[in-house]
Amino acid sequence: MYLRTGKRLARRVTEIAVVLHPVPHLGFTEEGSLGVRPNTLVLTVQPNEGVAVSLAAKIPGTRMAMRPVSLEFLYGTAFLSQSPEAYERLLLDALRGDATLFARGDEVEAQWSIVDPILAGWDERDQPLPSYAAGSQGPDEAERIMLAGQSWRAI
Repeated sequence: MYLRTGKRLARRVTEIAVVLHPVPHLGFTEEGSLGVRPNTLVLTVQPNEGVAVSLAAKIPGTRMAMRPVSLEFLYGTAFLSQSPEAYERLLLDALRGDATLFARGDEVEAQWSIVDPILAGWDERDQPLPSYAAGSQGPDEAERIMLAGQSWRAI
């Protein structure tokens, strides 16, 4: 599992992408199969809430050729309305006195007990943390943690 987060990346998006393992052999290797990749399930949390599935489909006709296709469900399109932004929802809940989406004090303290040692470790490093240009895909050093044959999803 890989987690990528940052400020001022190429695109403002929160999503969970599940990339399924490719099959050990591609049964449809006939010429004309265009860019067949592993099937992917993408859950987009914001800004456009929805679900997308990318998979290989047979191109209509007598040839056994495949190409990637995408199936999408977007809440805004299906219900003709957009969900409120995260902070809009929190501010409205605060005004209503609804603390359902707010962290309790003991939760916040437990979270900081995890984060504090990480911050202390970063402070002890001899080298600075990798940086990246605003609007980019993130630091080049992120590629080093990927296993052979894997790559980050484009933002």
